[in-house]
Amino acid sequence: MTENNSSSASATNFIRNIIRDDLASGKHQQIVTRFPPEPNGHLHIGHAKSIHLNFGVANDFDGKCFMRFDDTNPAKEDEEYVEGILRDVRWLGYDWGERLTHASDYFEQLYQFAEELIQKGKAYVESQNADEIRELRGTLKEPGKNSPYRELSVEENLTLFRKMRAGEFEDGAHVLRAKIEMTSPNINLRDPVLYRIRKVSHQRTADQWCIYPLYDFTHGLSDALEGVTHSLCTLEFEDHRPLYDWILSEVSAPCLPRQIEFSRLNLHYTVLSKRRLIQLVEEGYVNGWDDPRMLTLSGLRRRGYPPSAIRLFCERIGISKSENNIEMSVLEDSAREVLDKTAPRAMAVLHPLKVVITNYPEGKTEDFEPSRHPKNTEMGKRKVPFSREIYIDHDDFREDPPPKYFRLAPGKEVRLRYAYVIRCDEVIYDTSGKVSELHCTYDQATRSGAKAEGRKVKGIIHWVSIQHSLPVEVRLYDRLFAAPYPGRDDPDGNFLNDINPDSMETLKSCRAEPGLLGTKPSEVFQFERVGYFCTDSKESGPEALVFNRTVTLRDTWAKLEQEHTGQN
Repeated sequence: MTENNSSSASATNFIRNIIRDDLASGKHQQIVTRFPPEPNGHLHIGHAKSIHLNFGVANDFDGKCFMRFDDTNPAKEDEEYVEGILRDVRWLGYDWGERLTHASDYFEQLYQFAEELIQKGKAYVESQNADEIRELRGTLKEPGKNSPYRELSVEENLTLFRKMRAGEFEDGAHVLRAKIEMTSPNINLRDPVLYRIRKVSHQRTADQWCIYPLYDFTHGLSDALEGVTHSLCTLEFEDHRPLYDWILSEVSAPCLPRQIEFSRLNLHYTVLSKRRLIQLVEEGYVNGWDDPRMLTLSGLRRRGYPPSAIRLFCERIGISKSENNIEMSVLEDSAREVLDKTAPRAMAVLHPLKVVITNYPEGKTEDFEPSRHPKNTEMGKRKVPFSREIYIDHDDFREDPPPKYFRLAPGKEVRLRYAYVIRCDEVIYDTSGKVSELHCTYDQATRSGAKAEGRKVKGIIHWVSIQHSLPVEVRLYDRLFAAPYPGRDDPDGNFLNDINPDSMETLKSCRAEPGLLGTKPSEVFQFERVGYFCTDSKESGPEALVFNRTVTLRDTWAKLEQEHTGQN
């Protein structure tokens, strides 16, 4: 796919400008990028930004993008995460072709690079424990001090390192450190650890290795081995770039990838720290990684977000060096924009209130045939049965309506969507004094679409036929946190104290039009006047339809966000 033919219509940003210049100057003939997740968790909306960038620029400039797992810590990695990550990237619409790789593919080459550093006097085996290493490392204000093992001979270091590989030492007995500069103002250059002993079986290499390279040593070298031209990463790795460059310059790397940093995604009303996401899952605040309240890609998928909405969101937030905080409404509006064009319509009543149309013939049924989508005739029509007894939503009736209330009230008229105008004649109460039923009359001359529709009423409400409707369960998912910056205003900084207690409401007595029978998992509908909903991919089935709210029809949090930002 060439840039001019890009399906994403990608906006210009500083990274794309760098790539254009590198191609125009002849520095590179082909662009090579990579997306390098660690398989120790599931992907979230922040990763989507990186996926969209790395695969996007490769696609747009006729380049290649590697899908590489940086699997250097077997103690925390799991095949479940590998499969989930691949599933998420495919779902977003990207394909790596034959370029699926793992850092573990290069373990032997990485080991040889480490020996090369030792032979050049640029690395040494450290025998202090972790606390002792940390104590001599110094602080941001104070320089570090040299290790007593820093001046071991090349021969001694090679012998020790080879014994480490052979499994002759226990975990923590030794590490391999780079020999750079303990007084460097960049703490990452103060003789960082490159290898450690971990007698843990690896998911891919089994027990072949008992020493594993650290991420900082592995990352740049893996890029070089894959011929990556532009190593795109977030700003927290900016201080690590001098270390990557030092390693690449000190070994016989096949090329020198250029690392370019961009700002990570910060999104209001959520947390995107992997540590915090793991805490939410493991401590039971959510129901797994794919809980629809989680902004993991699996959670968004289960909630009904289309991948095109995630890509649109990534386009809208753009790429820059500046740290910023994106309002949740940008993500939600992206979903609304896509779903408004693609989601078929249906009627569902979430809080059923029985209505008896007293002058409608008993036993009679007639079908209305509205469009499945008002602007997309290719979707065809759907049948909506109408009968004497219907459900409307409790929220569409007021006994004592306020001024300019255009829905149903005693003595007032309202139009039933696609059907007739009805008037409320009588209110029936249950033994507790609550409204349990309405008796209404309809005007046959106001049949929707008929010439005699004539008389206009301002209110239009949705409904379903009691006889024909389907029982469904509806889960009203909302933002997981009630504060835009979880934990920031808490005295202890505990983000868990900002969890929104109303982030999920389960409604078990909802009713929907019969056309939803047989709905496929993850299929998204607009429940007219209510919002966008999808069938739950895990718990919905032919005998028990469960719908998750994807997003409301409009931004109901806008006023709250204005209050938090001090806007009027």
